[in-house]
Amino acid sequence: MGRSSRADRSADRGRTAAEPQPAATGPGGRTHAQGPLTRPVGSGLAELRPDRDRPAAWSLLVDGAPQSMVDLADPTYLGFEYQRRLGHLIDLVAPPGRPLTVLHLGGGALTLARYVAATRPRSRQQVAEIDTALTELVRTELPLERGWQIKVRGSDARSVLERTPEGTVDLVIADVFSGARVPAHCTTVEFTTLAAKALAPGGWYAVNIADGSALPFARSQIATLGAVFPELCLVADPAVLRGKRFGNLILAAAHAPLPLAELGRKVASDAALGRVEHGRALADFAAGAAPATDATAAPSPAPPPGAFS
Repeated sequence: MGRSSRADRSADRGRTAAEPQPAATGPGGRTHAQGPLTRPVGSGLAELRPDRDRPAAWSLLVDGAPQSMVDLADPTYLGFEYQRRLGHLIDLVAPPGRPLTVLHLGGGALTLARYVAATRPRSRQQVAEIDTALTELVRTELPLERGWQIKVRGSDARSVLERTPEGTVDLVIADVFSGARVPAHCTTVEFTTLAAKALAPGGWYAVNIADGSALPFARSQIATLGAVFPELCLVADPAVLRGKRFGNLILAAAHAPLPLAELGRKVASDAALGRVEHGRALADFAAGAAPATDATAAPSPAPPPGAFS
């Protein structure tokens, strides 16, 4: 689930990788001349909405909540600020261009899988997306390019994680939303432990969540990841961190130090304001929060009315 604004989406600054923009050829798929498309899927009412600025770009919404943005002509374009912040982590987890093994928990329009395939050719990717009707819609209307090694499994994110062999994944990205909320069973210490076991040496775990006001869910998630990983940072809009608006927060965790200086530079260069919190400041931010467990977890809060207007 994400939020976008016109300022976020300038053609030059909406990109996270330092690569030239490809020509607008793309693999085919739905055109703007066909107009928007609305279709029931397993998780609600899906809408593909043409972007006003980019002639091959589409936003995916489910029950009115923005989920993903895809530019069929340019898979390196990341239109939502949360996607760009996850894109920064994809850029930094390994030297540029090196193929990765990536597990995406939550698929949506497969935006980040497309980004990995375009910026790190020959990467092997698996996507867990429980909504098979949504996946079919995306594959039909916003098709993947031939040759990309992206396998989508129509299963619950946690069940896929449980079946992932230990030590085999360079990057696990958890972007799991049921509508506009993160399901409780994907927010726990037990879930995070499964992600940690899946990681190869040097691998990272990245999580997209959403919260607002006093940020109790975000604080609990910091405590949850901190119970499993020794290294942790958070990236978010300062207004979200101050509780001024509901929005996305990105958490990154690892067993070895994260490249905080490089991440900070990438976040600072983005059109959308962002801040990286880590170390003592992050610990103080989450002070008093308890880790979520399978016995105590609750879904993330529902967005307030007007959060996506």
